[in-house]
Amino acid sequence: MIVIFLDNQKQECLTLYYNGRGELYIEMATFNDFIKLDIRVGTIVEAKIFAKAKKPAYQLKVDLGNEIGVKNSSAQITERYTPEELIGKQVLAVVNFSPRQIANFMSEILVLGTYSEGGVALIKPDCPVKNGDKLG
Repeated sequence: MIVIFLDNQKQECLTLYYNGRGELYIEMATFNDFIKLDIRVGTIVEAKIFAKAKKPAYQLKVDLGNEIGVKNSSAQITERYTPEELIGKQVLAVVNFSPRQIANFMSEILVLGTYSEGGVALIKPDCPVKNGDKLG
């Protein structure tokens, strides 16, 4: 077993296991793990360069509908998107993670994307839907 800490305070970690052939793997998630995630649709209403971030990123404001409201997110999506083209895009975001302090900014949600050639590609609905709609 190998434990990799994801933050300096050693509060979050990733545990890797060896199988019988000496290969590493990540523990399988259960369906109950998945349903704990609250993933919602939101629309980016503001995007600006996050100058104090260690890695290139944007500060986003995402409207997640009346129930949740507008939330902040730090997103490392600068390779594929400009701030101007992000405004009005619908995205999927995890809304029930604890907020994370990133430099001088509190990131309240995790906007989802794929690590792809050319940079992170945002995950979005394939047609316009209501802000706050839940993935399920």
